[in-house]
Amino acid sequence: MKPSSSGGEPFASRSLPELRAMIDALDHEILQLLARRNALVAEIAQCKREHATPIRDLTRERELLTDRRTRAAALGLSPELIESIYRLILWGSRDRQAALKAELPLDSEPRTVAIIGGKGGMGGCLAKMFADLGHAVMIADRDTQVTNEQAAKVADVVVISVPIEVTEAVVRQVGPHVRDESLLMDVTSIKAGPLKTMLESTAASVVGTHPLFGPSVHSLQGQRIVLTPGRGDEWLAWLEQMLRARGLTVMKSTPERHDRAMAIVQVLVHFATEVMGKTLTRLGVSLDETLAFTSPIYLMELLMTARHFGQSPELYAAIQMSNPATPEVLRGFLAAAREHEAMVIGGDRDGITAAFREVREFFGPFTEQALEQSSFLIDRIVERA
Repeated sequence: MKPSSSGGEPFASRSLPELRAMIDALDHEILQLLARRNALVAEIAQCKREHATPIRDLTRERELLTDRRTRAAALGLSPELIESIYRLILWGSRDRQAALKAELPLDSEPRTVAIIGGKGGMGGCLAKMFADLGHAVMIADRDTQVTNEQAAKVADVVVISVPIEVTEAVVRQVGPHVRDESLLMDVTSIKAGPLKTMLESTAASVVGTHPLFGPSVHSLQGQRIVLTPGRGDEWLAWLEQMLRARGLTVMKSTPERHDRAMAIVQVLVHFATEVMGKTLTRLGVSLDETLAFTSPIYLMELLMTARHFGQSPELYAAIQMSNPATPEVLRGFLAAAREHEAMVIGGDRDGITAAFREVREFFGPFTEQALEQSSFLIDRIVERA
């Protein structure tokens, strides 16, 4: 007897085009259900705004994911796959609520925000963010009719979003024109120098910020941003509220602690990526040849390297050259590379094993988290291959 479908009809009685049409119809139903779900999310956003309820409820998310996994298993579906799908749905739900101002207080007063360098990538990103929150946004750039000084004189919030190497010069130019009752802030990836210059250049409130993401992100939901307070608690609280309302994760730091961390998070990583890119370029093996033999890990490394070199060399040069801890970090990197080279070339297996133990101990419990999350990323990479 031929195998049968759940309806009892033999599989062979349906052609491939018919089966695909049935799949399409089911997928269209799923999209309609997601649209209905999205409409409910909009109602939830309104309810949360009226009752000053945070967008994210971790307890609710854990309960939902547990329920969906259990139901998936009972239906013969992969709980892991269903959890991945619902994590994306929940992420989209939070982003939708943020776009609908769910965490913006009902009595929030619109402000005038001037973006100095607003035609750049990050400037444009911030301009859209403040506009989405209901604020009036002015753009001042090299080719705008409005000058930096004119924008600074009338704005409630003045945002400096220019290249790192000219940030302090622009702050000195603009700072004296910012009204005492206003806020001056920057978005530079180095904080000690710009924050000091802002405090010296104006009597207004001052906050240093560093968005830990680039302007090409698809959504601000869950992206991290660092605040380094300078002067003015009221404006600091306002800014933090605005950023959280748009879905950003906010952390505070001293400028010194921030810059030290960025020497690792940015300088070390960018330097290693650039060295890998140069090495690949000079080994004499074509990219296509290596891709024919690619593993998921190599592909992930290659994607990040190509992404790095597809962006601004001026930006990455400035990031590495402006951090005061760069020489120390690069000396450490090169020393570790020479030490590891000696072990590999010299066949020192015991040395490599000891190095593994040392590094594994440094990572500690993070190792298990890394294995789990990197496995998830590898699965997603393979899916798209």
